[in-house]
Amino acid sequence: MIGSKRRHMGRGGFPEVPLAKAKEKARAAKEQITQGIDPIAHRLATASSLKAQQATEITFAKAAEAYIEAHGESWKSPKHRAQWTATLTTYAYPHFGNLLVKDVAQEHVLKALEPIWKSKTETATRLRGRIECILDWATVRKYRTGDNPARWKGHLDKLLPAPGKIQKVEHHKALPLSQMTAFMQDLRTREGIAARALEFAILCASRSGEVRGARWSEIDMQQAVWVVPAERMKAGKEHRVPLSTQALNLLKSLAKSEASDLVFRSTSGSQLSDMALTTVMRRMKVDAVPHGFRSTFRDWAGEMTNYPRDVAEQALAHALENKVEAAYRRGNALEKRRLMMQEWADYSDASKQSEQGLTSAMHSQAESHQLIDIAGRSTTSE
Repeated sequence: MIGSKRRHMGRGGFPEVPLAKAKEKARAAKEQITQGIDPIAHRLATASSLKAQQATEITFAKAAEAYIEAHGESWKSPKHRAQWTATLTTYAYPHFGNLLVKDVAQEHVLKALEPIWKSKTETATRLRGRIECILDWATVRKYRTGDNPARWKGHLDKLLPAPGKIQKVEHHKALPLSQMTAFMQDLRTREGIAARALEFAILCASRSGEVRGARWSEIDMQQAVWVVPAERMKAGKEHRVPLSTQALNLLKSLAKSEASDLVFRSTSGSQLSDMALTTVMRRMKVDAVPHGFRSTFRDWAGEMTNYPRDVAEQALAHALENKVEAAYRRGNALEKRRLMMQEWADYSDASKQSEQGLTSAMHSQAESHQLIDIAGRSTTSE
């Protein structure tokens, strides 16, 4: 009897539970009843509590997989997702991947970060942020409680030196402006689609990935504009590139394919690899990288032209640092950039530079003759 009700309660089957053990379990159940405990309800509650506990006990690795699965679709590219998995697998999982996420503590996080904090600062910084995101996710999902041991401000910043104080900033090697003409002359003698892609990237001051992924459907030859969709831009915003005469002529020289919409296709018909343009420069024995031409362009715009800074920054698809200014800017200065990109293409073109020099000389000579004429007239009048 449990309270005012008779309950039937099994103590296990024979032979797993022999008679003596069954009697012992019966006495224990009666003892619970005398204490006001329902042994059946207590057994069910214990089993339920165990199941609930097991449901919240997942490892850090499983939590990481769940986080990536939940947020992966919002990331820009499969490459970003692969980088998350790679850094966690290489640096975090060996230390606490199999540990229950609720048990991950400061000492575990430091074991993953300290060995690479000074030698691979950028990687370590990203790893710390990713661990913090995963642990925050686990907290919200009730897999753990308490503070996040991977948080930076007010916690790890007291234990590790600031990344900016120890990280060596390595800028992309850029070609000096004085070597641009000679380089472009040499580049135009090189055969192959990768050489043409590099030339197009230089003329448009674009990133390698944007050029390698360029589609014919993005290019309006009549309007001389290349519209790069937001999903292929670093800032996630559509970018309109005005095409110079040289860029248009380059595009006209390329053969289109019905099998692929890619402008610059590899021999297999797929997109060029991220090393294709770099390989061209290595063969030319140039101590620079493709991305460095964006710096060369920026130096040219700042030192050799009077174009406003924001126009040059827009040409590079850089976001404005001033958030208020960025919020109010609606236009893309396309026509101003069109003039600038044509001048940039002419600057890198030896024949155009010669024409510009001859034109300037003729103007100077004409002005001199005019001054002489004016002086002669003044003498005569006097």
